[in-house]
Formats: sequence, C-alpha cells, structure tokens
Amino acid sequence: MANTFKSKWADYVIFGLSIFLIFCLLFESYIELPPLVAWIGRWHPLILHFPIVLLIIVIFLDPSRSRISQLLLTIAVLSALLTAISGFFLGKETGSQGDLLFWHKWLGATLAILAAIWYGLLAMGRRPKFLIRGMQILMGGLIVFTGHYGGMVTHGEDFLALPSARKSQEIPENPLIYTHIVQPILENNCVQCHNPNKQKGGLLMTDLSALLKGGESGNTIIPGQPEQSEMIRRLHLPSGDEEHMPPEGERPLEADEIRILERWIALGAPDTMRLEHLEPSEPLSQLIRDLMIPDPLKKWETLPAVADSTLINLSSDYLSLIRMAGTTNALKVNAYKPPEYHAQMLLDLMPIRENIVELDLSGLPIGQDELSFAANCPNLEWLEIDQTPISDEEIDTLRILQKIRLLKVFETGIGDKSVGLFREWKTLKNLYIWDTEISPSVLEEFKTENPGILINTGIDSEIRSYFVDSDSIPTE
Repeated sequence: MANTFKSKWADYVIFGLSIFLIFCLLFESYIELPPLVAWIGRWHPLILHFPIVLLIIVIFLDPSRSRISQLLLTIAVLSALLTAISGFFLGKETGSQGDLLFWHKWLGATLAILAAIWYGLLAMGRRPKFLIRGMQILMGGLIVFTGHYGGMVTHGEDFLALPSARKSQEIPENPLIYTHIVQPILENNCVQCHNPNKQKGGLLMTDLSALLKGGESGNTIIPGQPEQSEMIRRLHLPSGDEEHMPPEGERPLEADEIRILERWIALGAPDTMRLEHLEPSEPLSQLIRDLMIPDPLKKWETLPAVADSTLINLSSDYLSLIRMAGTTNALKVNAYKPPEYHAQMLLDLMPIRENIVELDLSGLPIGQDELSFAANCPNLEWLEIDQTPISDEEIDTLRILQKIRLLKVFETGIGDKSVGLFREWKTLKNLYIWDTEISPSVLEEFKTENPGILINTGIDSEIRSYFVDSDSIPTE
C-alpha cells in the first residue's frame, strides 16, 4: 500500500498518532493539557462524523484493489485517530466522568487503534482473509456502539427512547418539598445535561449537596437568596440568550415551576421541609397544592369504556350526556326540568355511574333519591346542586365522595352542619355558596381555615339591594 502512494508519510503519521493515543490512555491521570491543546478537543463533535462514514464505506470495499479505496482507508484511519485524540482532549477539558463517557472513550479508542492495525496489515502486504473479515465485522460493531454511547453522552440516556409523556410521580398527601416537588422538576428539565455521565459546566444536579456545590459558573443556588442564585438568573434570561436555561430547543420550565424553585430557595432550600410545615399564606403552599391536582386526562384513562350508542339511548330532551375532552370515557351530565319531573331519569344512569365526572342538577326539585345517586358516582368531581330544596340531612349523603373539586350549593336549605362536610373534603377547591341557612360567622371561620379554597359568596347584600331598589318601579 505504501508503494501505491509513492510515500510513507501516511504510515508514519498513523503510527505516531496510534502511539500517542495509547500513551494518553495509559497515563490519563497524569496529563494536564495546556489551554491551546485543550481547545483542540472542542473540534471533536465536528470531525467525528468523518470516520463513521468513511470506515463504513471502506469496510464494504476491498482497499487492496483500487487506489481510491486505499485513499479512503488512509483518510478514514487518520480521521478515526484524530477523532479519538480530540475526544480525549475534550474529556480532560470538561472534566466529565461517568459510565457512558467511559465506554464511549474506550470503544472509540479501540476502534481507532483497530483501524490503524488493519491499515498496517494491508500496508505490509499481509492480508489473511479470515483475520481481515473478522476485523471488519468487529469495527462495524464498534462503530455502532461507540456512536450510540456518544449520542447518550450528548443527548441523554433516553434520547432514542420511544416518545412518552414527561416523567411524573404521584405526590403524597404531605410531600417533602425537595424530594417530591423540586427534584422531579429538575429531573424533567435539567438532569439530562447535569448528571454523573454528563456534567455540563461542571454542574451536577442529581442531589441537593451537588446542587449547593454549584459548577463553573458559581453558586447554582444560594439558600435564602433566589435573586442571587445562578439557576434562577438563567431561567429568567430571554429565550434567545445563549446562557438561558434550558438551552434552545428544549422545553422551557412553566411559570409555576420557576415560582416553586424561587420560593423553595427563598425559604432556605431545605431538604426536610414538608407541605404541612408551610403557613397557609405562604405562596409555595398553594403552588404545591395546585401541582398535586392530577392530570384529568391521565385519571380518566382508567374509567370503564362506554359506547356512543349507550349515551344516545340514555339521553333525552331533558338529559344530556357529553364526553369530557371530546373522546374520553369521562362524562358530563346536565339535567333539565321537564314538565313532569321524576328522579327515575337520573336513576336510569346507574350503569354508567363510574363514568360521571360532572353532574349538574341546578334548579331541579331533587331530594334524597337524587343525592343517593350522586353519592354512588365514585369519580364525581364537579357537582352543581344550587337552587334546590336540599337540606343538611340530604347533602350529608355525599360524605362518601372522595374527589369533589367544585361544589355549587347557593340558594339551598343547608345550614351550619354542612360546613363540617366541606371540611372533610380535602380535594375541594371551589365552593359557590350564598343565600343558605349557614350563619355568616361559621362561613367566615371556614374561609379563614381554608385559604386554598376559592369560596364565592355571591354579590354583597348591600350592593344587591342597591340594584334591586334602583331597578324597582316606584309605587304611588
């Protein structure tokens, strides 16, 4: 092969680069790179594509039969060695560690050295067919696995995973704020680039101690000072800024996620604080409670299937059954008052009671039968029983419901006793209540105890009387 090229320069360069690469690998822990040499490593992502393509081409050709294939082999081996060496320099400059980088480095170096040996055998005119074929197969496998590990180092371990929803976990009733709230936010948005296998900027974000240690840019978080924390500063930069995090092309954090991080840092970035330790007036408390509300579409995936024909058969001019979000098995039921009302129109819905998520019985002359039906809808989240003649005894039937988020009971006959029921519903977020028998003092106490519940008490009586009086026709 050397005679074909009329020069042994390629032989000497390939031999020298091979020895240098082996030296770097053997004495890695003793090597300190000057800035200019370390800068060469930054060319690694640019040149690594050449050996991948060229080696694949040469593997399927016979370099001994044509001048073009011999030239391609020379370029492929040189680029493979330069890529491996520049990759070594890049790893030393960034200080990155981890299993992924370990395997990428050693597989890449093995591939480059194996390619150099192949070149040497052909250059010396020794071409044992069995050995050459074996080396070609081995190099093909090394190309695949080296590239795969390199991709995981650059883009994360799950880069080639099938598309899926963002990672989520069930939040317990009284969560640890760091473990159950903050860390999942970081896992979903930051850890991909700041983990033991890939520490961009020398920053590790997989645990609190590493987060407090920070990276090359300084203090990632400063307990008690969110405005001075590097992480918060970068989150608020314009999306086009090169320092903005997450980087361009990645999903930005939601506004509430940023607020959670800010408030957690403002409270000292604790790792043992729980939700119950927060004052009701603390903004972080409400942010976490909002986060704990499950994604409706995900919850509804487990509901029993219900056919369109069933909904058509059960519907009438005075009863509408609508699928939530268009195609789910979760149902919204609206009942209207017919000329002759009977509770049976609701009781006929018992076969699909598990699918009913919203139920509107406003303005109907309902009683115990209808509320017993509602109590048998285990997935009921939204209940409108306003402007009905219900009492404390009848509404108490609903005590077994565990998912009520919104309740409308204005203009009903309920009294102070029903407030005890509202206290038991930990999922309650919205309550519409006025013109009832509940005393103002009891209702005010309930509002004070539950700042997380949006309580709508209607139009102030003085304002209402003003409009009523002003709209009245004067009598003589």
